[in-house]
Amino acid sequence: MDDESQGRFDRLREAHFPPERNHLAAHLTLFHHLPGEREGEIVEEIEKTCGRQAPITLRAAGLLFMGRGVAYKLEAPELVGLRRRLAKVWEPYLTKQDQQGLRPHVTVQNKVSPERARALHDELDASFSPFEVRGEGLSLWRYLGGPWEEISTYRFRA
Repeated sequence: MDDESQGRFDRLREAHFPPERNHLAAHLTLFHHLPGEREGEIVEEIEKTCGRQAPITLRAAGLLFMGRGVAYKLEAPELVGLRRRLAKVWEPYLTKQDQQGLRPHVTVQNKVSPERARALHDELDASFSPFEVRGEGLSLWRYLGGPWEEISTYRFRA
């Protein structure tokens, strides 16, 4: 994401995400699990995709109440298409969760009581106005059983 949007979402996560669970900066997840033994192929496909892709405009269109958390819903047809193309290439490796379509969002709170989540949703919704977020690339991360390790970030072409 562009720096301004990243900062905005990071501040919300810092304020509202349980600290013991907030191991990552704000992000938009395209895939939850890709096979580590295929990392070279995955990196190659990401590099190729990012080399052909201009930055993407995403529209923060509203808030999502997730029962035990809150997220910003993003409208991003171009990103959905990019993700669909990657899913087609990686189809043999995808988990059931990743075989489903993308509903773009950035989670700013999760794993809290429903009452606390509802309160934050209502607070943020009361002053919400749509805004644009600029998608500038893709990052690949490795899950280490609790913490995460960034493999690399791949920028979309300018």
